[in-house]
Amino acid sequence: MSKRWTYSKAGVNIDDKSKAISSLVSELRFQRDGIGQMVRIPNLFASLIDFGDKYLTLATDGVGTKLLIAKELGIWNTVGIDCIAMNVNDTICVNSEPVSFVDYIAIDKPNDAITKEIGIGLQKGAELSNMEIVGGEIAVLPEMVNGVDLSGTCLGYVEKDRAITGEKCERGDAIVSLRSTGLHSNGYTLARKVLESSNVSLNDKIKGFSGTIGMEMLTPTEIYVRQVLDITRNYPVHGLVNITGGGLRNLLRMRKGLRYTVSEPLVPARIFDVIQEMGNVEVREMYQTFNMGMGFMIIMPESDAADVVKRYKNADIVGRVDDGSGVLLEPENITYDKY
Repeated sequence: MSKRWTYSKAGVNIDDKSKAISSLVSELRFQRDGIGQMVRIPNLFASLIDFGDKYLTLATDGVGTKLLIAKELGIWNTVGIDCIAMNVNDTICVNSEPVSFVDYIAIDKPNDAITKEIGIGLQKGAELSNMEIVGGEIAVLPEMVNGVDLSGTCLGYVEKDRAITGEKCERGDAIVSLRSTGLHSNGYTLARKVLESSNVSLNDKIKGFSGTIGMEMLTPTEIYVRQVLDITRNYPVHGLVNITGGGLRNLLRMRKGLRYTVSEPLVPARIFDVIQEMGNVEVREMYQTFNMGMGFMIIMPESDAADVVKRYKNADIVGRVDDGSGVLLEPENITYDKY
C-alpha cells in the first residue's frame, strides 16, 4: 500500500490556515465612517463595501502552485486565465458584476517573454469576464522569490437589493452544480506531491487522457461570470458558492442552522481518480481539497433548479438543503462541520 497522502502531509494544513486568517483579522479593528464602510457579514467570498445605492466588492486571490506546473512545462499563456477566474468566481458569489482588475506579478528577474505570455492569459480571462484590466504591478524580488508568483484583485458592483449573501437559503432548496474544467487552481501542492512520489512526469501519458498529465493539470479554471449572472437575472437564487480551496466545506459559508446535503455528486474527471489512486487519498480528503468536478454551486428553489438544469448543459442538481447543520456527503455519510 502506498503512502496515504493528505493536504497536510503535502505541506498545506487548511485548519492552520484558518487559524492564521483569524489571528490576522482579529487585529483589523478600525472601521471607517461614512461612505465606503465594509458590510460586516462573515464568510463572504467577496467583501461588500457600502457605496450609496450600490455595494462595491473587492476580492483578491492568486494562482498558487499551479505556477510550478507552468514553469516545468514552459507554458505561461494560460495561468492568467486562472488568476482572473479565481477572483471573478469569488466576486459573483454575492451577485456582483466584475468591472475592473489589477494584477500583481512577483518575479526573481525580469523576463519579457514570460510576462508577455502571462498577459495573453490575463487578456483572455478579462474578455471572458467582460472586465477591464486597469493596472497592475511587477515586483522584481530576487531575494524573496524563486521564479514567478501571480495574483490579482477584482473590483465589482451590485445593486443593494440584488446582493446575495446566503441568508435566504432554506429547507427544501436544491443545490445545483456547474461543472468544473478539472482541478481549477486549488490543491496543486497535494496533486504535485502525489505525482512526484509516484515517479510520474508531467510529460507522461496516462490512460484516460488525450494528452500528457501535465497539460491536463494546466487546463484553465472555468470562468462562470456570464452564466451565473444570467441565472441570477432570470431565477430566484438564495446562495452562490465557489467550490475553491476547502472543497465542499465552502458550503458552510451559507446560512447557519441548515444542512447542505450533496446526495448526487458528479462523477469526477479522470484527473481526480488518478490523484486519489496514486496518492491513496481518502474520500473525505478529496472532497475537502478539490472541487471533484463541481466547480460552482447555486442554491435555489427546487422548481427553478429543474428549469436551470434543462437550460444549461453544464448544470446538474447534486443535492438539497435540509434541517440540521454542516455539510453531508452521501452515500459515504461524510460530514464537514467547520469551514
